[in-house]
Amino acid sequence: MRPPPALPPGCDPESIVLTFPVAREHAGQRLDRFLVSCIPRLSRTRANTIVRNCAYHPDGRRRMASDRVRYGDTVIIVRPPLPERGAPTEFETVYEDDTLLVIDKPPGLPMHPSASYHKKTVTYQLYLRYGNPAPQIVHRLDRETSGIVVCAKNDTAERLLKQSFEARGVDKHYVAIVRGVVEADRGVIDAPIGPATSGLHVKMGVRFDDEGLEAQTEWEVLGRKSTVTWLRLHPTTGRQHQLRVHLAHIGHPIVGCKLYGPEGEQPFLEAFDDGMSDALVERLGHPRHALHAESITVTHPGTGAPLTVAAPMPPDMVELWRASP
Repeated sequence: MRPPPALPPGCDPESIVLTFPVAREHAGQRLDRFLVSCIPRLSRTRANTIVRNCAYHPDGRRRMASDRVRYGDTVIIVRPPLPERGAPTEFETVYEDDTLLVIDKPPGLPMHPSASYHKKTVTYQLYLRYGNPAPQIVHRLDRETSGIVVCAKNDTAERLLKQSFEARGVDKHYVAIVRGVVEADRGVIDAPIGPATSGLHVKMGVRFDDEGLEAQTEWEVLGRKSTVTWLRLHPTTGRQHQLRVHLAHIGHPIVGCKLYGPEGEQPFLEAFDDGMSDALVERLGHPRHALHAESITVTHPGTGAPLTVAAPMPPDMVELWRASP
């Protein structure tokens, strides 16, 4: 976590400071439209309100919704302190040296600050443990996904690791519990992925048109029961929501998935509006999607040697498997 910008004068010292760098493709947009492109499900009206109440230049001057953002700018949003929803804040260190930190992220802990979370995030917890500069996360897991997260302890390591992830020089394996009985012992899902046609901003889908990007997932069965299957997954590409999209595509969505399960996106919308009710958990089969980043092999940026680290399946998934008929 890099040092946050200075809090503008007059703001509550406990305020949450969010920063949004302006990429080249957003240059020239109105500020309210720029925020809509950055924050999923944010309406133009709501973005306008946020700008009026919370948007600042780095030097502390207030911004207006009609401002045009420029490439290289950083838009600062200062939110009053708000109670954050329940999330774990503890995580285990799997590996650490002078260059790398690898942690086992628990399910439910977000990686980065968002509209709903700030202090209950991996980045903030790293800051609390290590101060500034804190180790930098070099890849992402969804909030509900548990497992291995790699962090760099210096700028050179961060650059080399990010380049390796972008060049597909990293070997990742996941485990998942999916609905139904997968008959074959192993296979490959080769189906391009792009934005879903449903219109929900956060959802992806299989797309056999110009919007779809190449995506492949290798899988093997680790165990079968009458209603679920335990799989090991090896994504050879790294598309957003790839594993959840691919498994739903072959008719075996991950247990607990709110976006790609048999009810489509309806559970996601219900959880977003009303939270997780007991009835919704019963319909989904689990409070979160049963997906765990089990292991990863990277080229150590300091030694150049391969490094493999692993984290066991978490207790909630162990219990889900044990209790499944």
